[in-house]
Amino acid sequence: MSRPLSGVVARMLRLRSGGVGLVLVLVVVLTAFVGPFVAPHSSTAFVGMAFAHPSPRYPFGTDVLGRDTLSRVLSGGWRILVMSMVATVLGVSTGAMFGITAGYSKGVTDDAIMRTADVLMAFPQLILALLFISLIGPKLWLVTVLVGAIHAPQVARVFRGATLRVAAEDFVRHAESLGIATWRIVLREILPNVTTPLMVELGLRLAYSVTLIAGLSFLGFGVQPPTADWGSMINENRIGLMASPWPVLIPILLIALMTIGMNLLTDDLARLMQGRGRRADTAPLDDAPSAAGPEMMVTGGALR
Repeated sequence: MSRPLSGVVARMLRLRSGGVGLVLVLVVVLTAFVGPFVAPHSSTAFVGMAFAHPSPRYPFGTDVLGRDTLSRVLSGGWRILVMSMVATVLGVSTGAMFGITAGYSKGVTDDAIMRTADVLMAFPQLILALLFISLIGPKLWLVTVLVGAIHAPQVARVFRGATLRVAAEDFVRHAESLGIATWRIVLREILPNVTTPLMVELGLRLAYSVTLIAGLSFLGFGVQPPTADWGSMINENRIGLMASPWPVLIPILLIALMTIGMNLLTDDLARLMQGRGRRADTAPLDDAPSAAGPEMMVTGGALR
């Protein structure tokens, strides 16, 4: 590349919004993964009256069943983040594979893949997920796979557009004229030149996965009681919102911070990669509906 990826990341962190985004994401990640080890009480232990007000012993009061709100918040985030990360990797990798295949193969293969993606995108995402969960049951692996499947068609459209532009470049045609195997062209010429949409989509889809999985938990189709979970905490404690808002507000705040932080990071990443692409005399990719901003392509010559 014209500049190592580490340099792009370092420049991104020097930007105000990128630094703020990183701080927000780190706060949520540390809360989720370190929280269970420092929680003052068991997340399922009954420690007081329902919706007790904050006190030195219970800094954020208790929930609808008298469990410590702070302990449940600290213990209830890691499942959502792990499920979101797995769903994001699954959806983006699957979508990228089909999108690159469609964009480079063209013809019947392109039409078949993209028309299938159009059909899948025509169904309401949440309703489609609820349909499968109602048939099989609220299993965590199923929720993760469904969220990844929801991402895949949209990601495929983004990567198809990126691949079409890269495949028309001279360095790809030169590789084809030399008789290089298709899989080598895809891995060595196409894939390295679509890293910008790949990284942006990973950030955007992770933020969307967190909100979608939390929403499914809120509806009762995710992590099941009495296990602590940010989404289910909002649902369980909404009846006491006026008496004690903390069991509802804190999970909402953490989910919002994660979403805002990831959006800030991906926005800055897209702008920096665009600037790098312009310095390398590149052409812009077509705007994608799910992209955080304009994306640019690094030329194959610079990569090689």
